[in-house]
Amino acid sequence: MNRPARLVTAALTASAALLLTACGSGGGDGSSSSDKIAGADPGDKASAPPSASASADGIDRPEIKLPDDMKLVFEGQQTGDAVKDAILADNERAVSTVWQAVASGDLKKSGMGFYYTDTALRGVYNYAKDNNARKTSWAGTLRYFDRQVTVFDKTSAALTYCVDESKANVKDLKTKKVKVVETSPDSYVYYNASVKKDKQGVWQIWSLHEDRGSQRCQP
Repeated sequence: MNRPARLVTAALTASAALLLTACGSGGGDGSSSSDKIAGADPGDKASAPPSASASADGIDRPEIKLPDDMKLVFEGQQTGDAVKDAILADNERAVSTVWQAVASGDLKKSGMGFYYTDTALRGVYNYAKDNNARKTSWAGTLRYFDRQVTVFDKTSAALTYCVDESKANVKDLKTKKVKVVETSPDSYVYYNASVKKDKQGVWQIWSLHEDRGSQRCQP
């Protein structure tokens, strides 16, 4: 079995060798029919209470709570630019909602539909649903680093970042056992995300591309 992050795109690519490209590649043509996805309907977004850390901007956000054995480390949180910092913060929340769905098995209250849209939402939803069915999650630490934001205009931007999966391993939710996986160049992944600002002011991911084993992210 491969490292947890590599399981994320299994539902999209039929390969258990990729991480959070669950969004896959594609444009924001709205063809993903988000109204058919649990938790993607606007009425579902407030089904969980807003997190205390997200209340400062006045947006009613879904609560995010990860299990104690699932750690996310995000480097470069403050750039000094308010727009870029907001994009980085929403990216952190977006990633966390996927892992919350995987760990809890609750797709509707995960918050994925709040931070993902279009093909990206379809991707993370299918990934989480597949792992819920397999009773598979992960334990350890994922480190997100070298995060760079390019702002195009008031409602669109691009975000690139690396993920270090070397300290995270596959967890069987039935047995609660964790399988340690050997670290390799593929444990380091480069991501290119396209984001757009919705009417509430949330920077949503609508497309995500991955380069596993990228030289840009190797230690």
